[in-house]
Amino acid sequence: MSWWTMTERVIHIIDDDDAMRDSLDYLLDAAAMTTRTYASADAFLAQIDQLAAGCIVTDVRMPGMSGLQLVRVLAERGVPHPVIVITAHGDIAMAVEAMRAGAIDFLEKPFEDEALLGSIRLALSSGSRAEQNQAEKARLCAILETLSPREHDVLTGVVDGKMNKTIAFELGISPRTVEVYRANMMSKTGARGLSELIRMVTLARG
Repeated sequence: MSWWTMTERVIHIIDDDDAMRDSLDYLLDAAAMTTRTYASADAFLAQIDQLAAGCIVTDVRMPGMSGLQLVRVLAERGVPHPVIVITAHGDIAMAVEAMRAGAIDFLEKPFEDEALLGSIRLALSSGSRAEQNQAEKARLCAILETLSPREHDVLTGVVDGKMNKTIAFELGISPRTVEVYRANMMSKTGARGLSELIRMVTLARG
């Protein structure tokens, strides 16, 4: 089966929340992007044999098959469409797992419209998903190399979801010092928040 039988690029939106689905549909339509919406991962997979070229935007936590499970199924089936996952704060660990399974990005709700549009434009840019991931990985690795060894230690704790007090105890430093290192990491990486920092590290180490 050829996945690229249609020339038009379509953004496939998968979310069980009707309001969110409609909001994303409206946003992308206003940006002159063609969309198709699905209320569940199962509904999306039911159409997979006729899947138009483009990319996939999926929620992580949904009834039935989760976004994480969907990413894994798509990888197993060899579907080449780049996948962007959107997640609530409490689902960041699941979003990180989705990226490790093959998603190219995750965005934490609420996110800026331009953040999603930028991620989609990158996903639709020329080159395969593997090529895109490799280029982005090289860029992020170069950024992370600017961190000091101690900042890397703190970063590892942050990505593992540890509290400042726990990181401080394990490294033998004060919680205030951990906060300073975290501020330095955000400045050096240009990350606008914790979820973006985690996304960068996940991509770089993936």
